[in-house]
Amino acid sequence: MKVIFLLIAFLVFILLIASLLLAAKIGQRGMNQMLRNEVQLMFKHIESLPTELITEADLAKLPEAVQRWLRRAGVVGKPRVNCVRLKQRGRFRQKPGQAWMPFEAEEYFSSDPPAFVWSVSMRAAPLFSVKGRDLYSEGRGNMLIRPLGLFTAADARGPEIDQGALTRFLNEIMWFPDAALNDYVVWEAIDDDAARATMTYGGVSASAVFHFSASGDLVTMVAERYRSLGDSFSLDTWSTPISAYGEFQGRRLPVQGEGVWHLADGDFAYIRIELLEIEYDVAEVYSV
Repeated sequence: MKVIFLLIAFLVFILLIASLLLAAKIGQRGMNQMLRNEVQLMFKHIESLPTELITEADLAKLPEAVQRWLRRAGVVGKPRVNCVRLKQRGRFRQKPGQAWMPFEAEEYFSSDPPAFVWSVSMRAAPLFSVKGRDLYSEGRGNMLIRPLGLFTAADARGPEIDQGALTRFLNEIMWFPDAALNDYVVWEAIDDDAARATMTYGGVSASAVFHFSASGDLVTMVAERYRSLGDSFSLDTWSTPISAYGEFQGRRLPVQGEGVWHLADGDFAYIRIELLEIEYDVAEVYSV
């Protein structure tokens, strides 16, 4: 009798696991379709690939440190970037001392108008993943979290999310540096190796200080950004130090770095990222 009971319990367990995996697959399919729709909507304004090349004259209005960065990055002599697709992997954690969760991500950008869609899958445990999507579109941000792609654990919106998404976009032009030439970014020289960028779009503004090496590499960016505390937000200092560079399509770009919150009780590195692939203005980007 005991053997029969154990056998039935085992079969029920297997059926539950199978049902959960099937539901997760259906949920993931629905989330992927949502992401495709959002990316296609973001790129609908793009009618043709860029042809006008960036020249030294385009850089003349910028602080010398920013000019040095754009030359070092290799954007001079290349067309302005309209859209970007990149792939990443890395590790993430929510609190100091918490175990790191590995993740894989894919991100799409529009340079003008500024927008991004970031799709991430984190392995929280064996057979358990967390799906996330960070969106910046038409000046507004939205963070969506769905464990297993099945149910919504977070759907964050509001002024603080808008400011955080805009600040993130400003930071991530490190992967398409010619966006520094767009009219929505105003630059102010600080010294030979630093400049302040103020981005204004959709009624929201944020500033960040970009720090550069003597050779022109971007070293880190520092900004005041809203951090979620559950039901509230805190405006804290945020930085994104870069630890390695690589070359993609003739451009010198950051390939390793992290995000750090500088808090009263110490620095907290919450994400570590590695850039794996990047594509600019290619046909596949338009047909996600």
